[in-house]
Amino acid sequence: MTGCITRTDVFQHRLMEEPPPASATRRTRERYEQLVREAKALCASCPLLTDCLYSAVAEHDVSGFVAGTTAAQRRSIRNLLDVEVQADDFDQLAGARGTRRPVSHEEVLRLRTQYPNDSLESLAMRLGCSLSTVKRHLRRARRGQSPAAKTPRPRPEVSAVLDAFDTVVEQHQPRRTGSTRVA
Repeated sequence: MTGCITRTDVFQHRLMEEPPPASATRRTRERYEQLVREAKALCASCPLLTDCLYSAVAEHDVSGFVAGTTAAQRRSIRNLLDVEVQADDFDQLAGARGTRRPVSHEEVLRLRTQYPNDSLESLAMRLGCSLSTVKRHLRRARRGQSPAAKTPRPRPEVSAVLDAFDTVVEQHQPRRTGSTRVA
């Protein structure tokens, strides 16, 4: 079992979600530092560290302390690697759907073509979005402003993520003598 599973008291502690602000009490800041030290030690000995780090940097935007890094450190690693990761939509992953949801430009235009005599309110209901969303997409289509599809950036190599990890994490802690990369 991995440390994050066996020591949920450390990894799921409320302080691990976000570092305490500078205005926090000394005791709170010391407790946070203690939790981080414990979590780092557990991550450093984990056989899944490399996979966990890669996933947290290049595939999923997660919060809290993961793979020996804080959320701020992972953002720094992504910036260094020019990686963009969208936050996961947990409602969608769980199969829950609210009354409103994002729709693609093409989906709105396709439905408008398919049902040309329907009211815009009816289209919004069919799409499960707001009336203003339908209007916005139709205005863009009239102006010829189809949103450009972003070409996904290639994912970085694992070795690049590990190098960036070394760079970012080393900035935030004293230099270790004879240190080797944790992999």
